[in-house]
Amino acid sequence: MNRGSSVALFVTCLADTLFPDVGRATVAVLERLGCQVVFPPSQTCCGQAHVNTGYQRDALPLVRNFVATFERYDAVVAPSGSCVGSVRHQHAIVAERAGDNALAERARAVASRTFELSEYLVDRLGVTDVGATYPHTVTYHPTCHSLRMLGVGDKPLTLLRNVRGLTLLALPAAEECCGFGGTFAMKNVDTSTAMLADKIGDVLATGAEVCAASDSSCLMHIGGGLSRLRTGVRTVHLAEILAATDGAA
Repeated sequence: MNRGSSVALFVTCLADTLFPDVGRATVAVLERLGCQVVFPPSQTCCGQAHVNTGYQRDALPLVRNFVATFERYDAVVAPSGSCVGSVRHQHAIVAERAGDNALAERARAVASRTFELSEYLVDRLGVTDVGATYPHTVTYHPTCHSLRMLGVGDKPLTLLRNVRGLTLLALPAAEECCGFGGTFAMKNVDTSTAMLADKIGDVLATGAEVCAASDSSCLMHIGGGLSRLRTGVRTVHLAEILAATDGAA
């Protein structure tokens, strides 16, 4: 895909309401690489929360809206492996179970052009160095959906290794879940808390200044734990690191 292609930003609910700098950083990285980024204002939630908690019928209007909003674009990019995972693996199923096969086909077409940020940069643009500078020690938590649903592999790590001034420190037991899992953290508080404690221990063992990830949801969970313990370790989204050019993120 050419760098001059039109790219639609799917900002996601968390970025829109709680972490707007992540959306801005995503746009900054894409525009730096020559992409023409548009923000379709009719976008809403992808419906993942509804599907995961058993409300598929309520998710159907959200799937319809997502398809109608984004099917005109060459590519849709989101700073969230979790939400992209929902688009790719849930939307067509929701439509099929509702008996709307035409919508299911349209959903598959849109899903095939919807990407998590790191996979779009590496696989579609062929870029591993985005011109970022971030002089900090960083450890990276590979989120469950990006690993297991999307299969992004080491693409985020490849991008981080090419950031000037950044020292990347390996995270022990990196592929273990942080314990968030959306409503899992509310319905299974004790288990979620135990999983978070393990993840925080692994983050602290690296000695890193920053824990990065490609999902704001996981960073919110990990960051809350790190903050409550007053560790001094920050959580920063991958997009914000890639957008940094003076190390100020």
